[in-house]
Amino acid sequence: MRACIIFNPTARGDKAKRFRRELSHIAGDLVLRPTTHAGEATILARQAVAEGFDTIIAAGGDGTVSEIVHGIATAESGLEQTRIGIVPLGTMNVLARELNLPQDLHSAWNVLKTGRETRVDLPCAEFGTAAHKERRFFVQLAGAGLDARAVAAVDWDWKKRLGPVAYLMAGLRVLMTHRPIVHATIGNETAEGELIVIGNGRFYGGSVPMFPQGNMRDGLLEVRVVPSVTVFAIAQFAWAWLWNRGFTLKGERFLRAAEVELTSTDKVPFEVDGDNAGFLPVRFSVQREALRIIVP
Repeated sequence: MRACIIFNPTARGDKAKRFRRELSHIAGDLVLRPTTHAGEATILARQAVAEGFDTIIAAGGDGTVSEIVHGIATAESGLEQTRIGIVPLGTMNVLARELNLPQDLHSAWNVLKTGRETRVDLPCAEFGTAAHKERRFFVQLAGAGLDARAVAAVDWDWKKRLGPVAYLMAGLRVLMTHRPIVHATIGNETAEGELIVIGNGRFYGGSVPMFPQGNMRDGLLEVRVVPSVTVFAIAQFAWAWLWNRGFTLKGERFLRAAEVELTSTDKVPFEVDGDNAGFLPVRFSVQREALRIIVP
């Protein structure tokens, strides 16, 4: 295995500091490339593919993992040449939970040394103008409406101190403002709501099973359409997050598709893997089992 580690030194809490202290003991001769700003993990991942690394280890949160996956997917022959391993150091670690990866440092490292390789679906968001289309590959989830606006509104320091609670607080603040309607189109079928979330797997916001039928290897995206977001709905989500359980909301719809387009008459942001990516309209699609990843 010829591997490099792309490491987010600002990942939440003491985990990142401990990881850096212990790198000399566990990483041996592996190449370490720390990030210094948002988006740099994508650049470093592309460079690693070009330099012939067959494994990139993402040491950070969901945002770091997502950036690295985007870098691999947009590099020449990246998906064929390079696989990804994960040391979860972030706030939510949604993908790590989805794949049953251990959350403690040494167990996660043992998985990288002794685990097996599997393949999972790879979603992509296509957005922008007709003259300038952009693509953003991601791993776990996306959303438009209240959740993307909460991501934009969350305070960085609160996120570091409070973790997922910071997103709930941001959601409550956004709830008091204008809530635009988002439209989902799947073939000839349409649905609309104040919140539309899209999943590649089951989990959202940690270990909340937002998409009970989610399967990362079926070539389909899960689409959950919430017609109205209320304080009660956020309270239900908070309860579900505390107890790692599912929940239902009045009037919601569940859809599944290989492609879905989101639009709005308002200027509405969308997020992928917990980071804002752009504005509607956006078309989501998925490549079946395109991403190689190390699991237990």
